[in-house]
Amino acid sequence: MPRRLQLEEFDFASKPPEPEPDPLAAETEAGLAAFDQGYAAGWDDAVAAQDAEITKLRGDLGRNLQALSFTYHEARAHVLGALEPLLFDMTAKVLPAIARQTLGAVVLDALRPMAKTLAEGPVEVLLHPASRATVEAMLASGAAPPFRITEEPSLGEGQVYLRLGQTERQVDLDGVVKAIEVAISAFFQPDTKDTADG
Repeated sequence: MPRRLQLEEFDFASKPPEPEPDPLAAETEAGLAAFDQGYAAGWDDAVAAQDAEITKLRGDLGRNLQALSFTYHEARAHVLGALEPLLFDMTAKVLPAIARQTLGAVVLDALRPMAKTLAEGPVEVLLHPASRATVEAMLASGAAPPFRITEEPSLGEGQVYLRLGQTERQVDLDGVVKAIEVAISAFFQPDTKDTADG
């Protein structure tokens, strides 16, 4: 019997045969997946390391700022501690001496505007007896308007009253020195009652 010839079938209705899996493609896909996984793990490690470094730097910065603040406050307290006795000595000794020396010039400056109303007579200058020599010398040499000095022991050495008729002016260098003393005391020794109330 003659051999039958077999012809190839061209049936388009049926599915084409499945291609055989390519071992090289599967290996490449597995390699890419492993690379992606390794890359992601490396990225996560880098981000975690950067976050840890930033946290460490923030901590170091905070500690350094706190140390600087403490050092600043120590230095400020040291400087103020050294200045306190100096400023108290100045207000107790230097400022009163300056006030006594300049009292005459201050009185002369206060007298000049009163010179416009001299029709009522000389200006009466009330002062402490210890201030008379300084003030009188300045007024005599400073082209002052006519004046009459009256000593008043109840006044402070830096206080002078100028009277012309109904007009009266006060020069109070003692008050200025006292205000400076109070301001310095308040600066160096704040009122503890206020801080206790607050």
